[in-house]
Amino acid sequence: QVQLVESGGGLVQAGGSLRLSCAASGRTFSSLAMGWFRQAPGKEREFVAAISWSGSSTSYADSVKGRFTISRDNAKNTMYLQMNSLKPEDTAVYYCAAAPGRYYGGYREGVYDYWGQGTQVTVSS
Repeated sequence: QVQLVESGGGLVQAGGSLRLSCAASGRTFSSLAMGWFRQAPGKEREFVAAISWSGSSTSYADSVKGRFTISRDNAKNTMYLQMNSLKPEDTAVYYCAAAPGRYYGGYREGVYDYWGQGTQVTVSS
């Protein structure tokens, strides 16, 4: 079993930055492929970014590429999403996800077995 807890969400003005954190427990963090997804009200959850268990491989949705950076600190059992140049369309609940037994999870949410409760990110104009 894996427990994931997101933090760092909040209100930010367009063009600003936020850093989300995802703290994991219950399993060796370095054995977890990780990802970030987001869901706006009335919309399906969508892929944001993914990172391999070692942190050596990353991928991003086209909508965030160049603005967001996914990273992880295995010594702290924590994954991060640095979000820069935020836009109102980035407003959503952001979810941390983990895929045990995988080196890399990629963009399909079906490969992720564990999910956090989400943290709200609201970007104002």
